[in-house]
Amino acid sequence: MAFMINKQTSSSSITHRYRYDVFLSFRGEDTRKDFTSNLNGFLNLKGINTFIDYELPRGEEISVQLVEAIESSRSSIIVFSENYASSTWCLDELVKILECKKSGQMELVLPVFYKVDPSEVRNQRGKFGEALSKHEAKFKDNMKVQRWRKALNQAGSISGSTYKEDCSSSQYEFIEEIFNEISRAQLNCMKLSVVRYPIGIDSRVSDVINRCLKIMSNDVRIVGIYGLPGVGKTTIAKAIFDKIHYHFDGSSFLEDVRENSRTNAGVIHLQNTLCSEILGFRELKVGSISRGINVTTERLHCKRILVVLDDVEKLDEIEKLLGRCDWFASGSRIIITTRDKHFLDVLQRDWHVMYYEVKKLNKHEAHELFCLHAFGRRKSKEDYSELVDQFVHYAKGLPLALKIIGVDLYGRTKREWTSALEKYKRVPKGDIQEILKISYDKLDETQQEFFLDIACSLKGYHMDIVMDILTSMNFYDPYYDIKSLIDKCLIIVTRDDKLSMHDLIQQMGWEIV
Repeated sequence: MAFMINKQTSSSSITHRYRYDVFLSFRGEDTRKDFTSNLNGFLNLKGINTFIDYELPRGEEISVQLVEAIESSRSSIIVFSENYASSTWCLDELVKILECKKSGQMELVLPVFYKVDPSEVRNQRGKFGEALSKHEAKFKDNMKVQRWRKALNQAGSISGSTYKEDCSSSQYEFIEEIFNEISRAQLNCMKLSVVRYPIGIDSRVSDVINRCLKIMSNDVRIVGIYGLPGVGKTTIAKAIFDKIHYHFDGSSFLEDVRENSRTNAGVIHLQNTLCSEILGFRELKVGSISRGINVTTERLHCKRILVVLDDVEKLDEIEKLLGRCDWFASGSRIIITTRDKHFLDVLQRDWHVMYYEVKKLNKHEAHELFCLHAFGRRKSKEDYSELVDQFVHYAKGLPLALKIIGVDLYGRTKREWTSALEKYKRVPKGDIQEILKISYDKLDETQQEFFLDIACSLKGYHMDIVMDILTSMNFYDPYYDIKSLIDKCLIIVTRDDKLSMHDLIQQMGWEIV
């Protein structure tokens, strides 16, 4: 099952808050008391917040309340039934829904062809053709009817869900599949970038887009983003992905390529993710690395795609995912993040690669970011100004260091700040990892052991598994200590509840061991 999805994240839609998860458009006399009622009930039961116009008064044109409801909905399910086109209200809804989808205000549209064939909607045949002919005879405004025809043609061309009388699945199973598609699509539309204080991000994102990507160009472009560990390469790549992926036929963001590529199973997982995210088939299994490369090239070569490969170290990591990189459709974009500029030089032998070095934050940006983490505001407290300047100087514009030091000092007294600064002065100025080690030094002995266990052995494991392992080793619940590590930004919990940490911090742990 496929559908029309719009992942636009413009400056206006980044802050757009949706009132409803799904707007239901349907012909009341056809499906209100049967299919649509069952669909709405099932979605509500599963926690999907729907808008359904049970009580709004009808008229020649849709009401202001209905327009506002459409504009406030993340997605829309359009139930095309036999008499859908006979309602001018439904047709106006359809036009508005597609306008919101086109502008990026609505993320996805899923058409459901309930006991009608998609071609009847697309070509206005049968009852749909009869209804449009009556509208043309009734309305002097032929442009309005033409807008309805265009909207029906467009919606009927979207691959959706078709339910017929002789359908092999039950109505319940059909509705369940609609719910699954809506849930998966909305998950795909969620922003990757969730930085609390995106200082310096927007300017660097715009620089990459305007200077390197030029997304309106039809050539194929490979852009390599490189820089120091902790400088924000992944953060910038995620923000770019959020901002531009709606321009492409399909898109995929593959995280931790280097680490996942260490095993065959990890490579196959990345291949499955790449194909399933772009094609929309969640159950796609490539089986083996060689077959995965073939599946990728065969199924994706006709699509204008955006692929982000995050944290790549070796050429074969790319080749196992994208093959020889000579098959991309016009207009495709490949973004690679790496800590090693030399790797991009190697890549340049076979493909034209555009380089983008992520620079450290300038003094003003670093000061602002540090203050946000240390004080919760953009400027320092007056009597802390000199201390702030010295801490910013030590961090050398590295966002990760600024965050960790700032979070550690938040809410502490001036004396504690001065004491911490004296401790920092014993750390070599050029060694950022040693600066980060201050956070490790402040842990108690057990917390240090847990940190090193995670850095050296347990990174990437599910939170529950790590808790069980550490419990068996220490004979008590380690939740308090793990939470302390999280609070100090030494480890993070991913969206799928796995423990992770920044590469720079993990390297610090390796050096300690």
